[in-house]
Amino acid sequence: MKLLENKTALITGAARGIGRSIAIEFAKQGADVAFTDLTYDDNCKSLEKELSKIGVKGKAYPSDASSFNDAEKLIEEVLNDFGKLDILINNAGIERDKLLMRMTEEDWDLVMKVNLKSVFNLTKAIQRTMLKQRSGSIINMASVVGMNGNIGQSNYSASKAGIIGFTKSIAKELGSRNIRCNAIAPGFIETEMTAKLPEEVKAGWINAIPLRRAGKTEDVAKIAVFLASDLSDYLTGQIISICGGMNI
Repeated sequence: MKLLENKTALITGAARGIGRSIAIEFAKQGADVAFTDLTYDDNCKSLEKELSKIGVKGKAYPSDASSFNDAEKLIEEVLNDFGKLDILINNAGIERDKLLMRMTEEDWDLVMKVNLKSVFNLTKAIQRTMLKQRSGSIINMASVVGMNGNIGQSNYSASKAGIIGFTKSIAKELGSRNIRCNAIAPGFIETEMTAKLPEEVKAGWINAIPLRRAGKTEDVAKIAVFLASDLSDYLTGQIISICGGMNI
């Protein structure tokens, strides 16, 4: 039996990058997958087709995770279309990296709104459903820089640190109803965003990683499968750092 057979997952910001890999890996493990992006574009269409080829139900929803109203509407639509929701992956996020002296108020507010408020929005919106069914797995995407900080990423680091605190609090609030909440803290992962970095910067990051390679989005997806499945049914409030040993 596949690890996520008969489960339905919602993944925010999944049209590309880590979210897309999670969607595909979930589908391979038998889950039906609802996913979001800001707009319904070619990336969404291609992922829908890929999920269909795997043999599961997959549907994209244009939605702004940073909007409380959009989150409420999204959960209602997904429940109408899929009938249930067992797993929530709060993956939507952005970067606006700058030294503090050059960072604008807009840079700060936007990162907090998209990265941190979105986690509140979706968790709040899905809470009632999971409480009624007395089960659920909520997985939040944090980062090693939310644990250690990083030059030029004070806004991003603060938002991810906030996600870690939120994860631990929700695990304590909802644990008695068999709802688990954990976070994944990726290190240096090969994505469209990291591909834009200068080669010397990427080489410096990799040299600092004990396993001497950047992570792949599939590496993160495997951890998400574990946290979403019954293999981790006694695991909650934990932050799993997938970083090749960077965060030892």
